Formats: sequence, C-alpha cells, structure tokens
Amino acid sequence: MTDFILVRHGETVWHAENRYAGRTDVPLTDLGREQAATLAGWATSAGITAIWSSPLSRARLTAGPAADACGLTPRVDERLYELDFGQGEGLTRDEMRHRFPQQLDDFLADPVEHHLPGGEDPRRAAGRAAACLADIAREQPQGRVLLVAHSTLVRVLLCHLLGIPLADYRRVFPELHNGALTEIRVQNGRTALLRLNTPAMAPAPVFH
Repeated sequence: MTDFILVRHGETVWHAENRYAGRTDVPLTDLGREQAATLAGWATSAGITAIWSSPLSRARLTAGPAADACGLTPRVDERLYELDFGQGEGLTRDEMRHRFPQQLDDFLADPVEHHLPGGEDPRRAAGRAAACLADIAREQPQGRVLLVAHSTLVRVLLCHLLGIPLADYRRVFPELHNGALTEIRVQNGRTALLRLNTPAMAPAPVFH
C-alpha cells in the first residue's frame, strides 16, 4: 500500500494570465512561492517518506521547500512533465479561438481524440505518469509520497487510475488548485481517491 499526495505546482506568471503552460519553463509568481512555503509547512507533520517532482522548475521550486522541511532529497522524473500543448502553448483561450477556432472547438468537445494541434496525446501522458507511479510504489511499498507535477497531467493520471474515461478529464476534474493536495492510495494494483483539491494548510488526516 502506497499513498500518493499529488500536488499541482505553485502559481506561475502564465497561470496568473490564464495562459496554457505545458513544457515551457515559466517562473513562479510571488504567490506561487508562498504556496510552496505553505506546502512545506504542511509536509513537516504529514509523515512524508519520499518526494518526487517534474523536471520543470515550477514543480521543482514547489517541491524544494517541502523536501528541505522533511529532510528529504527530491527525486526528479521526466515522466512527470506536463503535457506539451503544441500550438496552444503560451496562449489564452481567446487567442486560440482567434488562431485555430475549429481545432479549439474539437478539443473542448473531446480533448483526447482532438488534443491541441501539435500537442501530446493525453493517452501517452497518462501511461507515462502511471508507469512512474508504479515504479515509485514498488520502491515505497509502505510509503507516503509527495509528488509535485502539473494540472493536466494529474487529471489524466487520475482518470487512468480510477477507471474514468480519459476524454472526461476536463469535466470530472475541472480544476486543480495550485498547491492543493489530492491524495490517492495504490494497493494491489487498485487505486482509491482519498481526497481532492484540499488546501495544504489543512491538517493531515490518517486514512485506514
């Protein structure tokens, strides 16, 4: 049994402007750094046994203070990258509407079969993230692992693990807040959702 606390990194300058941030390495805002500090304060009493992060700096800088607070060395894995949003990278929804209106409508109707033009297939992203978690679970069979990654990656991963149609990831999980906690338990190849989008300042409950 391995518990994973999945955290979306702190706010970035693009997210503050409602721009799609995929593989582009954009910096945290002051609020994003505050969210990282809040996460660190939560982590000190959360029984964390390992910390993993996406390679992008916004995730590493969110995970770093928690790792320092827990006396752990964060592990970085490329399978935790955010999806590549292709031609949508760095754009707002309105800018996409102006540049490729039909493709945007198709994406909003089915973001898997019609992912953003030039972007990564969410099925591939869900598979790589699930493989990463399986490897961590084998390494931490009784662990409580903090994993800092990205909004779309975590949402497609949750769908994959919980048996939810991947095309519904935007509907079932419309938003993951920056710095919030989503906890899952992986046991005998099956996944349970313990909590979703919980503020990091909340006490860490013990689930049995």
